[in-house]
Amino acid sequence: MSFIHDDFLLDTEQARVLYHDYAKDLPIIDYHCHLHPEQVGNNKQFKNLYEVWLAGDHYKWRAMRSNGVDERYCTGDASDWEKFEKWCETVPYTLRNPLYHWTHLELRKPFGITDRLLDKSTAKRTWDECNEMLATPEFSARGLMTQAKVKLVCTTDDPIHDLAHHKTVAADKSFGCAMLPTWRPDRAMAVESAQDYNAYLDRLASVSDTQISTFDDLMTALNKRHDYFHENGCRLSDHGLETVYAADYTEAEIKSIFAKIRGGNELNAEEIEKFQSAMMVEFALQDHAKGWVQQFHIGAIRNNNPRLFRTLGPDTGFDSIGDHNYAKPLAKFLGRLDNENRLAKTILYNLNPRDNEMIGTMIGNFQDGSAAGKIQFGSGWWFLDQMDGMTRQIEALSQLGLLSRFVGMLTDSRSFLSYSRHEYFRRILCGILGRDMAKGLVPNDTKMVGKMISDISFNNAKEYFPFVVPE
Repeated sequence: MSFIHDDFLLDTEQARVLYHDYAKDLPIIDYHCHLHPEQVGNNKQFKNLYEVWLAGDHYKWRAMRSNGVDERYCTGDASDWEKFEKWCETVPYTLRNPLYHWTHLELRKPFGITDRLLDKSTAKRTWDECNEMLATPEFSARGLMTQAKVKLVCTTDDPIHDLAHHKTVAADKSFGCAMLPTWRPDRAMAVESAQDYNAYLDRLASVSDTQISTFDDLMTALNKRHDYFHENGCRLSDHGLETVYAADYTEAEIKSIFAKIRGGNELNAEEIEKFQSAMMVEFALQDHAKGWVQQFHIGAIRNNNPRLFRTLGPDTGFDSIGDHNYAKPLAKFLGRLDNENRLAKTILYNLNPRDNEMIGTMIGNFQDGSAAGKIQFGSGWWFLDQMDGMTRQIEALSQLGLLSRFVGMLTDSRSFLSYSRHEYFRRILCGILGRDMAKGLVPNDTKMVGKMISDISFNNAKEYFPFVVPE
């Protein structure tokens, strides 16, 4: 039997029935990813397996560095084949790391490779076979999405982006997948550096055709771009936060702080916290006014290696889990909005697993009966996007909330091969529920539990998000 087989992770008869009858064939709503819109818009044909699989993948780079592989084979000037070969040499050393499962799941789908484990000895054969497939239309960017039964993806986009490729995809009625933007305005509140912030505001002023001299001007510019994103199908925002900001402030203080930094002066720590607290509220009010869903990814400490950040830049594999205590500011932030009856549908993702139970109980404080699962505990994210992380998130949500109303999995990835993460999640979910059925912890009722599986895998997301999923 091959390593990744039809019943992989399905260790009870109940789990096998749940997966094969209620989860496996459902389409995918990938409501948070980092795909490059231009690759979908241009229907990119990848030239080789490195380009579609390794390029930009900081998970693999971290593993390769840990295995003693020189940076030249990660982000350096080695050839695509050399980089791929070094990855293959590393794969056997990733046993018990989620990369081992992901790698072989992704070889199975879409490439159909199940007759080997990836290592140095199988590298060339795998390279040649996959490259041959990648040259065909079925393995273009859109072809890969079609193979994976993706119905809708939401990319992650800065307010200054022109969304040209989203328009291209929307105009092509022959493609059965919608690609919608997601509003990611983090840079509009990143006031740690006056020089960087003002450079960003100048770009925002240009694309919004708004002179930005005052705080009111800033909000005018952002509101214009928010409207533009809405016109182009955006119905979600996303915010990447190291922690949650909920300091007290007055309108006069925020206007004064903005004038200070717009004048080129650096802010002190108290001013930064007040301004970021105000911007979180402003963004949330924008989303509520348009009926959007807001997402908060909380807890990453980024760019921890100063030397390599200077050399390689961000998003190259030098981030880690943070340890902020943010329960009180999170409650204060959500309470501010709920107090005015202007709290949008919200998804909270934590990166530190110690916060699972905190998030699991926090979401219950702000459910108001207006929508099932209005406040969501988001799926295992980044370093928690693996069997243990997903299992612990599912267990915490099950004990402290309603797992049945969970909107399920996403890829959070830049790779067109990452749709296997939905399969991985569905197998893990079916394994958990199947074991519960076998143990008598939930009724041994396949139809009832199967509906729950289908809802979490697809139906809940389709109902929860305010966009139309293509049939």
